[in-house]
Amino acid sequence: MTSTGTPRHAIAREIRLASRPSGEPTAGNFQLTETEIPDLADGQILVRNTWMSVDPYMRGRMNDVPSPVMPPFALGEPLDGSAVGEVVASRSADVPVGAEVAHFLGWRDYAVVDAAEAAVIDTSVAPASAHLGPLGPTGLTAYVAVKEAARVGDGDVVYVSAAAGAVGSVAGQLARRFGAARVIGSAGGPEKGALLLRRFGFDAALDHRAGPIAAQLAAAAPDGIDVYIDNVGGDHLEAAIGAMRAGARAALVGAISEYNATGPVPGPANLFRIVERRLTLRGVQVSAHEHLLPEYARQAAGWVADGSLRYEETVVDGLDRAPDALIGVLRGANTGKMLVRLP
Repeated sequence: MTSTGTPRHAIAREIRLASRPSGEPTAGNFQLTETEIPDLADGQILVRNTWMSVDPYMRGRMNDVPSPVMPPFALGEPLDGSAVGEVVASRSADVPVGAEVAHFLGWRDYAVVDAAEAAVIDTSVAPASAHLGPLGPTGLTAYVAVKEAARVGDGDVVYVSAAAGAVGSVAGQLARRFGAARVIGSAGGPEKGALLLRRFGFDAALDHRAGPIAAQLAAAAPDGIDVYIDNVGGDHLEAAIGAMRAGARAALVGAISEYNATGPVPGPANLFRIVERRLTLRGVQVSAHEHLLPEYARQAAGWVADGSLRYEETVVDGLDRAPDALIGVLRGANTGKMLVRLP
């Protein structure tokens, strides 16, 4: 491929939304199709995607429900999401052929991207895939939750749910960096719990499959918690509210326990404790903080390089298996970031 255009009759593959799921998605909700790559216009680049991100929030976009944050996926059209890849053709003076870039047109092997919507990434410190995890939107989400929304400080006792996941594992480490005295994480199964302690430096690991999370949290933090980073919702949020000390803060990042629900989901039964204990619960939308990503990525690259920020990846190979990866992440099959590697 040349630096100025696209080869004639070049074919790309993409995953389209074939139907909207009811409850958990199935393979039948997705369709792998082929399409001809269009000629590049001025200011565009052609990216051969090498990695794409699969994230729980994508489940909500499969529903035909308007959102002030991101529109639903359109039926019969390709899905999208964060990806990284190599520029193989360019009609932009700013992004040359051979550059590696991050962009938002995943779920396809080749993407025509406006150069202004792509960010050149530095892979000299960490591999390209890390720019979808600890150095990308995932890491920024954890940073905003810990630093901006929950304001973790010296001596805080912090609880993180889904702590072995992409956001939770980074959030726990950042909480320690910003002064937390004790960091507690919950995950599913003893293997993930062991990883929290051994790999990510948590002080205590709770197993939500082993029994009620509220009782486990009470045992791990008998004097209560100062901060909660919520990735689960449901009974985890209720347990955290019950354990929060006066003036405690919570950053509400996600509610993966609810994403496949087919009916109304009951909220915590102890919401009046928010009033009694003067609690602060703040929602986190990383899209409102995208301007911080370059600055955060520069800091985090140093932490990754010196080993003080550790991360894990669960890798699925092949675009055709991307639907399996999304179904898996909604079931908690991943440790750290769920990624699809594209050949």
